[in-house]
Amino acid sequence: MAKLKTLYFCQNCGAQSAKWIGRCPSCGEWNTYVEEVIQKDEPTAATAWKASTSVGGTSKAAKPRVISDILFEEEPRTLTQDGELDRVLGGGLVPGSLVLIGGEPGIGKSTLMLQIAMTLRQLKVLYVSGEESEQQIKMRAERLGEQHPGCYILTETNTQNIFKQIDQLQPNVVIVDSIQTLHSGLVESGAGSVSQVRECTQELLKYAKETGVPVLLIGHITKDGSIAGPKILEHMVDTVLQFEGDRHLSYRILRTIKNRFGSTSELGIYEMQGTGLRQVSNPSEILLSQRTESLSGMAIGATLEGNRPLLVEVQALVTPATYGTPQRSSTGFDAKRLNMLLAVLEKRSGLRLGQHDVFLNIAGGLRLDDPALDLAVCAAVVSSLNDLPIRGEICLAAEVGLSGEIRAVSRLDQRLSEAEKLGFAEMYISQFNARGLDLSRYGIRVQPASRLDAVLEGLFG
Repeated sequence: MAKLKTLYFCQNCGAQSAKWIGRCPSCGEWNTYVEEVIQKDEPTAATAWKASTSVGGTSKAAKPRVISDILFEEEPRTLTQDGELDRVLGGGLVPGSLVLIGGEPGIGKSTLMLQIAMTLRQLKVLYVSGEESEQQIKMRAERLGEQHPGCYILTETNTQNIFKQIDQLQPNVVIVDSIQTLHSGLVESGAGSVSQVRECTQELLKYAKETGVPVLLIGHITKDGSIAGPKILEHMVDTVLQFEGDRHLSYRILRTIKNRFGSTSELGIYEMQGTGLRQVSNPSEILLSQRTESLSGMAIGATLEGNRPLLVEVQALVTPATYGTPQRSSTGFDAKRLNMLLAVLEKRSGLRLGQHDVFLNIAGGLRLDDPALDLAVCAAVVSSLNDLPIRGEICLAAEVGLSGEIRAVSRLDQRLSEAEKLGFAEMYISQFNARGLDLSRYGIRVQPASRLDAVLEGLFG
C-alpha cells in the first residue's frame, strides 16, 4: 500500500499548510485552502520522466563552476512559419523552452496551436490533447486546410503514458492542450488541482530541459483574466503568452507577459476567419476606422508595442453631465491618466470640463499605456467638446506634462516612418524630439511644439 499524506493547498497562490486555515498568509485571500491527498512513496521507473536520472540514464550531480569557464554558444531558434508568434517569442522557439499560452474559452488557443503544428513541416510534432478526441482535432485540421504528415495526435491525460509515447516517437516539438487536464501518478489529487498542475508542469519542464525539445502548454484562465492554477505555474515556465480579444469580434491579440528569451512588450495580431487565424502584418490599417468624412472627437496617435509602431484611433465623446457628478470612462486607456489630462486641459487651457461627461475609447480593442498617446487624447477631447473635427491627414505623438508642456517620446523615427507609410501628411511632436532628428529624410510635415496650447491652436485655430 502506498503511504498517503494529506495537505492543504491555497487555490490562489499554491501555498501549502498542514492544516486548514481561513486566510492564506502568502497571498492574503480568504477561504482558498483545499484538502488534497499527496502520495509520498518513491517513484518507479514508469511514473515520471526519468525522475532521478539524466538523459543518459545515469545519475549526474551538478557541481559549481566559475562563470568564466562556462562555454556559451548562441542556440539557433526554431522558426514557426508564423511571423506574429515568432515576434512575440523573441525570434522563434528556443530549444528546451517551456511556453505557456493562456486565454478565455473559445478565443482560439487550440486553433492557433494546431495551426502552428501543421506549419512546422520540417519537424516532427506531437500534439497531446486531454480535452478533445482525435475526430474533433481532425475536423479542425480539415477546416484549417493544412496537412502535415509529421504531426502526430495523442489523446491522453496520464503523464506516464504520454512520456512512454514520447520515448517511442522522439518528437521535435510537443504541444499540450491543456495543462489543467493532465494528471500524474505521483499525486493522488484530481486533475486541475494545485498539486497536479505543479507536478505535471515540473515533469514537462524536466523533459524539456534535458532533451532540448520545446514544449508549448495551453492553460485555462480564471474569471478575472489570470492564468488558472497556482502562481508558481507562471514562475516555472520560460514564457507566458496571453491570447486575448472579444469572441464576438474577429481580431485576436497575442501579448507577452513573461519572456526569459526576449522582450515582454511585443504584440501579435491575428484575424479569426473560417479557415483559421490569419496573420495581420500591418495592424495600423485595421486599427484606423474606415470613415469617408471627418468626424469630431477622433484623433490619430502614434504608439509603440515592443518594436512595432502602431497608429491607433483615439475616440472621445464629451457631453453635458445629466447628473450632478460627471462621468469619466475609458476603454483601452488608463482612467487615472485620463483624469490627469482632463485636469491639465481645465487648468492650463481654460476648458470647462467639470460639468461634462467624458468617454474615451481606443479603437480596435487594444489596451495601451504609451505616454505618446497623451497629445492624441487631449486633441480628441477638445475636438468633441467644441464639435470641431481634426483633419484626417494629421497624427500626433507626444507626452503631456502637468504644466501643459509637450514632452519628448522615444523612437520617434519609427513613428514617423509608420505615419509616412500610411499616407499621413502632418505630425505634431515635441520640439525636444525635433532637435536631434533629421526631418528632411521623411516625406511628412513635422510640427514641433513646446506647449499644449500651441498644438490646440494649430489643430482648431
